[in-house]
Formats: sequence, structure tokens, C-alpha cells
Amino acid sequence: MSKANSLDRLLIARDLAVTTPSLKCAPATCGLAASIALALCGSRAAAEDQARTQSIEIYGGELFGDSLTDAPVSGRTPRLNDNAIFGARYNYNFTDMWGLQLSGGYSPNRAARVASGKDNLGLTTVDLDAVWNITPHYPIVGYVLAGAGYAWANLDIPIAGEINGRPVILRDSNGFTANVGLGAKYYVMNNLYVNVEARYRYLNRLVSDSNQSLNTAETTLGVGWRF
Repeated sequence: MSKANSLDRLLIARDLAVTTPSLKCAPATCGLAASIALALCGSRAAAEDQARTQSIEIYGGELFGDSLTDAPVSGRTPRLNDNAIFGARYNYNFTDMWGLQLSGGYSPNRAARVASGKDNLGLTTVDLDAVWNITPHYPIVGYVLAGAGYAWANLDIPIAGEINGRPVILRDSNGFTANVGLGAKYYVMNNLYVNVEARYRYLNRLVSDSNQSLNTAETTLGVGWRF
């Protein structure tokens, strides 16, 4: 009987020796998994739009123009050409979903379809927009914006010609502008992001002696830093 008991004790001891290392490894494995999960969650939480944060970004892209006048000048209708645009933006989020954006842009543009061929027409815009972040808690943040501002035109050479038989000289003009757009931001790192955006822009007018408003569009790619 004592020999049987001794044998049973040896078998139990052997089983414990085999299973104990696995039991010791289990807490370590669980701890590693928990650490990875927390790191992933923390990364996702950081790579999103948050309340009371600011960001600055620079951008560049293409501006698609429109007619400058509502009637032909000497048989041709002057047009704001399609050209490059670039600028900078400042963003402030009041909440994770709502914010404001102050932006300034410049297009080294031209007035096409004029008697002199092409006249340089620089276009400067300043806008204040309300921003709605549609998906603020994801690394890719979709948003829409809308706002208004002011536009300055700088025409190198006045456009001279005739409108309906009447001699005219068109010079540059400044005016009201409004815009609406949509875009998406992708966080490459916790505070560094890239964004793509498409924006419709209304311009009251860019040349004098004309009631022609312009309907233009902008597509841009930007890089920003949140702080």
C-alpha cells in the first residue's frame, strides 16, 4: 500500500512539473497581448481629430477657372485660366466634430482669350470656414466645410476692346467670395497628416465694368501638423 502511494505521488509530481511552466508562461502571454492591444488603441486614439487642438498645413493644387465677363470683348470672352494654386491653412477644433479654418491662397493665373494674348492675373483669396469632421475617431477623417471671404485680383495689363460696340477698358477688381468643399485627412503619424480636398468657389467678380460672377473649382493636396 505504501509503495502504491509512493508511485502515485511520483506521477502527480511529474504532471505538476510538466504543467507548471505553461502556467507560468500564461500571465506573461496575457500581459504581452494586453500591451499590444493598449498600444494599438492608444495609437488610434492619438491619430484622430480631437477637441481643443490646432493644426497648420500647406497645400498646392489646381484651380479651374471661368469667364471673366458676361459678354464678349471684341468678339472673344476673356477667361480666368486653369492654373496652379497654393497656400496655407490654420485649423482649430472646438470639439472633435466641429471647428473653424482660416485659409489664404494664391494662384499665379492668367486672363486668357484677350486681344494681347494672355495677361497675368494673380488671384489672392482669404477665407473663414466652418468645418464638420464626419469621422473624427478614425485615422482617415472625412470632413465638409463651408465659408466666405474676400478675393483680390491683380491684372498686369487692362483688357481693352469693345462690348456691343462700346469701347471698354477692363481693370482688376476685388470682391466677395464663398466656398464649399469636402475632403479627407489621413494621419501618417500621431500629429502628421496628409489631406486631399475638392472645393467649389464663387467669386463675385474679378474685373471692373462687368457684372459677371465666376464659378470655379479647386482640387488640392496638403500636408499638416497638429499641436
